[in-house]
Amino acid sequence: MFRSIFILLLTALGLLVHNHSKAFDIKGSSSEFITDFKIFLDSTNQMSLQEVIKHNQFKSNINSSVPSLGVTKHAYWLCLNVSNLSPFTSLVFEVSYPILDLLEFYHLQNDSVQFKIVTGERLPFSSRKNTSETFVFPLNLKPGANATYYFKVESGEQIIFPAKILTNEELYERKQNIAIFNGIYFGIVLVMFLYNIFLFLALRDSSYGYYVLYIFFVGLTQAILNGYAFKYFWPNNTWLAQHAILLGGSLSGLTTIFFVRDFLQTKIFSPRFNLLLTGFAGIYVITMFLCFIGELQLSYQLINANAGLGSFILLFSAININLKYETRSSRFFIIAWSIFLISVIIFVAKDLGLFPYNSFTVSGLQIGSAIVVTFLSFALADKINTYRKEKELSQAEALSIALENERIIAEQNILLEDKVLTRTTELKKTNDELNNTLKNLKDTQSQLVEQEKMASLGQLTAGIAHEINNPINFVTSSIKPLKRDIDLLIELSAKIENLGVDGIDSEKRKLVIAKLKNEYDYKFLLEEISYLLKGISDGSSRTAEIVKGLRVFSRVDEDDIKQSDVNEGLDSTIVICNNIIGSKIAIEKSYSSNGVIECFPGKLNQVFMNMISNAAYAVKEKFQDKSGGLIKISTQRTQTELSIVFEDNGLGMDEQTQKKLFEPFFTTKPVGEGTGLGLSIVFTTIRKHDGQILVESTPGIGTKFIIILPVTHK
Repeated sequence: MFRSIFILLLTALGLLVHNHSKAFDIKGSSSEFITDFKIFLDSTNQMSLQEVIKHNQFKSNINSSVPSLGVTKHAYWLCLNVSNLSPFTSLVFEVSYPILDLLEFYHLQNDSVQFKIVTGERLPFSSRKNTSETFVFPLNLKPGANATYYFKVESGEQIIFPAKILTNEELYERKQNIAIFNGIYFGIVLVMFLYNIFLFLALRDSSYGYYVLYIFFVGLTQAILNGYAFKYFWPNNTWLAQHAILLGGSLSGLTTIFFVRDFLQTKIFSPRFNLLLTGFAGIYVITMFLCFIGELQLSYQLINANAGLGSFILLFSAININLKYETRSSRFFIIAWSIFLISVIIFVAKDLGLFPYNSFTVSGLQIGSAIVVTFLSFALADKINTYRKEKELSQAEALSIALENERIIAEQNILLEDKVLTRTTELKKTNDELNNTLKNLKDTQSQLVEQEKMASLGQLTAGIAHEINNPINFVTSSIKPLKRDIDLLIELSAKIENLGVDGIDSEKRKLVIAKLKNEYDYKFLLEEISYLLKGISDGSSRTAEIVKGLRVFSRVDEDDIKQSDVNEGLDSTIVICNNIIGSKIAIEKSYSSNGVIECFPGKLNQVFMNMISNAAYAVKEKFQDKSGGLIKISTQRTQTELSIVFEDNGLGMDEQTQKKLFEPFFTTKPVGEGTGLGLSIVFTTIRKHDGQILVESTPGIGTKFIIILPVTHK
């Protein structure tokens, strides 16, 4: 492979040495490039033609080939004296370097400017006198006449001035040959571009994606260098015309690096080179930034340096991978890239004057890039074929392994069937035992829940009995004195009636009645009867209130979802729990105006009783028989939720207790005072309502339970 590259390099150098160009005679027309220009550097960029002529500091071109003036921000002036000793009248200058930013052409005859033409990429393409992508100027010089021609040149890239004097026929023939060559070149690029796009869409392989971008920017860069991009793509965009070669070169370099990294898999096979290539990619980004801020010359120089060094780094990376791993991809790349590097060296050496400026050196880069584009397309196809073969081998190996596994499995199945049968029998026996255990646990759970309900019922019954007993005792104790007072009134009434029968006059009757009233203490009897009747009325009302609260609390339809007023349920529960709360604990209520939601009313009342009894217990444990205990109960309703808050200033709980609060059988009460199922049942009930319960507590400060219920039950 390397021997082939070496032979190819020798062949290219042989073609360069065998340069069949002729020396240029300035007294006639010729198809050779003009080398006898006199050159002057205008470091001010502001000198006029008259000032340049007066300054008269022109120097002869020291290059044997076309003038290569380097990269500069300054303007160059070129001067050429011409004597037309030929019979031709239709002679033209052609400057075949289309990427010059500014080119001013002056025709002087008899020390007088005959005409002036200004062109270049700073002017729209439509301003040109002809449609040539190169710069063409008429000599307007009759046979036997003499004239002097001046050119002013400025560019953001390297200034090269390949000029010829041609007849119109020679110019047309040259354009035809160049058009055929470029048509073949761009045809190859377009075919490879479409071919690889099709493969990318079919295979979705990232290498093809990067390669498609690489081909596009390589072709675009060549179109810019040959003047076709300005002529056909952006003829009126002078900014893009002046910056296109820099942006195209940077993007071409970037896509090259991305493609090579993916194609050679440098991240796997050569991590150090992969990191180095990333650095080169970063430099290309910097060159684009410099281009956008107007540093064209610096951007151009940095692109050339980065491309030159980067090209060799890419080659060394491929050689390193090939030496270590001998991959087919690296071998293909070494061959293709070596050819491309030879073409780049020839092209750059031509610009530097090291090689003659002829058709071969001018077209070398296009020939090299066309070969690389085609060769790497074949390399990608080979890579896909390699992947397919590897996949087929992998599938064959997998099939072999699968067949072997199938044989082993068949042998093992016989042993496993016996073991499975034995194990199935054991599992069936264990499963039966577990089912019995589960049934026992469910029965035990049901019994515990019923015990909790019975404990709550007993607590409720004791409270109700105590609450009803007080008003009933007052009624009972008031009946006997009330009967006695009524008997005395009846007796007094009989004696007063007898006074009318005895015929006593009215004055005496009044005195006797007043004496009898005083004797029976009539006024006190009326007051005592009124007091006893009021007490009986209060006792009966209190009893009716307790009975009403009990009726609201213990709903018979608790297993049905229905709309119920939570505020009413809270009030009834407070009445029922009055005995548990006692006289030393204050109750503060703050209800929402609307407490109606869809719920299980009876089950919610059990939740409320549990909350109130737990709060009362915590407060009593903190305050004992002293006053100061407080339980706050509040509700707040939105369109979708109702929150119920129970807040007390009791003992409070630490975080560890809060984490276990809703676990079954967990309680902080002494043995015999709690089963540990109350809050577990509360949690289950709230979850049955699709709600949630939150707890906030601080030891020594108090506890807050927040119950959030949906207004509409799903």
